[in-house]
Amino acid sequence: MGHRLSKIYTRTGDKGTTGLGDGSRVSKDDSRVDAYGETDELNSVIGLLLCEPLSDQLQTWLSEIQHDLFDVGAELCIPGHVVIKQEAIDTLENQIEEMNQDLPPLKEFILPGGNRAASLCHLARTTCRRAERRTVTLANQEDSINTLSVKYLNRLSDWLFVTARVLARQGGGKEVLWNPKRNK
Repeated sequence: MGHRLSKIYTRTGDKGTTGLGDGSRVSKDDSRVDAYGETDELNSVIGLLLCEPLSDQLQTWLSEIQHDLFDVGAELCIPGHVVIKQEAIDTLENQIEEMNQDLPPLKEFILPGGNRAASLCHLARTTCRRAERRTVTLANQEDSINTLSVKYLNRLSDWLFVTARVLARQGGGKEVLWNPKRNK
């Protein structure tokens, strides 16, 4: 494959533009750049979550998700490029079902917290929702966006929510439930 990033700085973005994967240049505040930038941020938050003590299974799943997110970013960076397939969404759904089997039904909203790993997972979830919103904005502006990327981000935020619930219970911990009547 050779050296893809042999020079880190190019000075080509010094005037507020950036290059897309197809060689075209756009403003750094372009909706496309927002969408793949938010996806990159999500990938970084997941990388932070991976620094926590997690089960081997969760580490494997999160590492695979990081690769999927790089694929989503590639799709967003290269107009018309398609990488994400339905199988990636099916995998998330199957993992959600597996994790959800041992969780009690929810009766109240959950506050982000419980422990550090669960909190980081909630941070990843909210970052994922933002990446999804930016991708929807782009999809509303351009027909070339793979609709499965939007669906993947939507399902991933669900996956991260369920995973945060699992992580909050680790080591005998518990979820923090919202108490809407606390000051009434």
